[in-house]
Amino acid sequence: MRGTTPELNDELRRAGYYPELVADVMDVALSGEPVTAFLVHPETTFDEEAVRRHVTVLALTATRLVVAHVDDHGPDRENPATTAAATTEAVAVRLIRSVMLTHVVEDPQRHRIGGPRSEVSLGIGWGAVSHVDLEPASCGDPACEADHGLTGSIAPNDVMVRVSAQAEGLDAVRSATAFAVALSAATAGTR
Repeated sequence: MRGTTPELNDELRRAGYYPELVADVMDVALSGEPVTAFLVHPETTFDEEAVRRHVTVLALTATRLVVAHVDDHGPDRENPATTAAATTEAVAVRLIRSVMLTHVVEDPQRHRIGGPRSEVSLGIGWGAVSHVDLEPASCGDPACEADHGLTGSIAPNDVMVRVSAQAEGLDAVRSATAFAVALSAATAGTR
């Protein structure tokens, strides 16, 4: 595999999800720019019809965040062969508005600085996609039956990756945390 970095290529092989395809699309999106930090997150989900696999790769360069999502689709009546869809997006670091990291720890009263997390959720927002939560508005009067419209919130939802020590291992949680630290540092003072 060319492009990316030897460490990123090793992680793509370890993930075992079309490593040549993922490296190829990442190489195109990176356009020769060196990778300073990365996160590879394979996921497997199950539904009534099939097992579905997916990988998200986040690669940070000096100027951009490159995001790749790769999904496969099994054969069906119209398509007798398995296919994969690989989408990449490159975002200027200066456009990243938020880096959110939710830490879940067990036995929090015994937690020490640098201690293990049982899971982390990394959210990155740059304003391309937002999640809208709406609910009926009220006036506070429990007897009121008037329609007060809707109220809600809009949250950036460009990329969200959840990494669990139980599912992916403690090293994967540490890697996700390290990537969040590198991305946070890269976005500090870029606006």
